[in-house]
Amino acid sequence: MDTELIAAVDLGSNSFRLQIGRVEGNQIYPLDGLKEAVRLAAGLTEQKQLDDGAQKRGLDALARFGERLRGFGPAAVRAVATNTLRVAKNAPEFLERAERALGFPIEVIAGREEARLIYLGVAHTLPNPARQQLVVDIGGGSTEFIIGRNMKPLVLESLYMGCVSYTLRFFADGHVDRKSFKNAELAARVELQSMVHPYLALGWDEVIGSSGTAKALVDLLELNRFSKRGITREGLEKLRDCLCESGNLSKVHLEGLRADRIPVLPGGLAIMLAVFKELDLQQMEFSEGALRLGVLYDLLGRYHHEDLRAATVTHFMQRYQVGVAQAERVERTAVELLRQLVPETVDENHPDRQFLTWAAKLHEIGVSVAHSSYHKHSAYILSHADMPGFSKRDQARLARIVLAHRGKLERAQPLKDEASEWTLIFCLRISVLLHRSHDATKPPEAVASFYGNGFMLELDAERMSAAPLTAAALADEAAQWAGVGGVLKILVGGEKLRRD
Repeated sequence: MDTELIAAVDLGSNSFRLQIGRVEGNQIYPLDGLKEAVRLAAGLTEQKQLDDGAQKRGLDALARFGERLRGFGPAAVRAVATNTLRVAKNAPEFLERAERALGFPIEVIAGREEARLIYLGVAHTLPNPARQQLVVDIGGGSTEFIIGRNMKPLVLESLYMGCVSYTLRFFADGHVDRKSFKNAELAARVELQSMVHPYLALGWDEVIGSSGTAKALVDLLELNRFSKRGITREGLEKLRDCLCESGNLSKVHLEGLRADRIPVLPGGLAIMLAVFKELDLQQMEFSEGALRLGVLYDLLGRYHHEDLRAATVTHFMQRYQVGVAQAERVERTAVELLRQLVPETVDENHPDRQFLTWAAKLHEIGVSVAHSSYHKHSAYILSHADMPGFSKRDQARLARIVLAHRGKLERAQPLKDEASEWTLIFCLRISVLLHRSHDATKPPEAVASFYGNGFMLELDAERMSAAPLTAAALADEAAQWAGVGGVLKILVGGEKLRRD
């Protein structure tokens, strides 16, 4: 990273936020921030389509963020999207336009990954992180719950309920009354019941609220003297009574109530009341740490070569009992083939090299399910498992490469425009094929290059003469590439490989 400035962009369901920080050692000092009340979740139709109005608000905000981020290198910026873009069916089309507006890639992260990053942000603001913390973060479309200690989350949960979605569902047209609050609280308590018992069993020393809903509630309770300090159960009930007496949000006049918070206040309040009741809470403190700060610290970890994705890969290898020696053999050969094709991947932090390395290490995890069609099981696990540090897009890319590492290349046809992924698939397939014996025998020396609409592979004749099974498999491999409109030309000792 060429700069000591790093930036995080949080595409939340209610607000989009940009946070820029200055790196000093292992600490981040906030330098600048922007916030746009996009209310993306309000534009999600019953058919789970993001409407034109919400898309325009989002794109306009990202264009402004993009202007502020001019001059930042790709490694200095990380943009993440949360619940609304997890569920919107037209999210891929919106994200393509959003990335152009912002000027940087955008990752759609899973709920538990969002929870992990939230805790990372909160933990860096706590005076005593050695105490066991319960962190509650009510967002626009989802609510995250984390119990952690010493910078490490112990349990993570993300529930599909948020201040925007609940306000739209239970408080239509700004109408508020006791029946609406009762229905909203009950719905939230039903969602909470699945996680209450394990959380209560683990316990906590203090409770922390983070992000916009908690910030708005603590300000309203303290400024209007509903609470002396922080968020309290008694204060929340007084605020609820105040809203119900008004009858409509347009008639609410409270100290500290910002205009952008009014449209989503009752939904967030109802969820917070349900949390207090189900988890038997009386008091909650507020932390300025949130998702965007967690993203910055996660980015800093990657900068200092403490990439959580690498730790996750190691954990998966252990969890699924991957043969380490075989994985390392496949990785070495695959990476060497990639270096020949794309010289800049000599840098171990090059994204393509990283993904090829992870794919090589994890390509056999599906054997733990069944040896037959294990590559399909591997891809399924990588697509659907919780993988800390990986975005959903990262996981999907990894799964595609692993799925295509053996068998019919037709499965990779959706990659037709992704030249870099075809290259990674080629490197992994050839490496797995050359190491098919699963032993320490040195494979034939191979030299790879691009050739027309595909690849050329030159192999050592002497070693190939002692490997007839490998030669037959390579001939089949050439046929596979031809079957998807590609080319794989194989030369052995300068002569074209022919299957006898």
